[in-house]
Amino acid sequence: MNNKMKIVFPSQSENERLARTVCAAFIIELDPTVEEMSEIKTAVSEAVTNAIIHGYDGREGNIEIEAEIKDDVVTYEIKDNGCGIDDIEKAREPLYTGKPENERSGMGFAIMEAFTDKLEVESKVGVGTTVRLQKRIVRDDR
Repeated sequence: MNNKMKIVFPSQSENERLARTVCAAFIIELDPTVEEMSEIKTAVSEAVTNAIIHGYDGREGNIEIEAEIKDDVVTYEIKDNGCGIDDIEKAREPLYTGKPENERSGMGFAIMEAFTDKLEVESKVGVGTTVRLQKRIVRDDR
């Protein structure tokens, strides 16, 4: 089973719900459990929220999500053209936040990592960030 999709939307907080819904609907054909569906929605939500809050920092821009299903593995790429991350390793540390004044928890990457099988982050300062989330959805009865 192979399938692809792409969606582009403005970096507005109300579109985080759109991203969650579209990405969850995309994996329906894999017959995920409620827990798997919830994990995907949460991981995508964290990536989109990071792009809106940290990537664009109140400026307007677009967020692009490309998704692909290959056999029983779904991959999501969440991309922004925002400010980029200067120290990815530091940003991935639990409880680290670049916006302490906004009372951010600093758990975004940790949550994405906990709810997916693989997390990759590519970023270039002044160019933007791509977060790649991968999860295998396997049913026992297949």
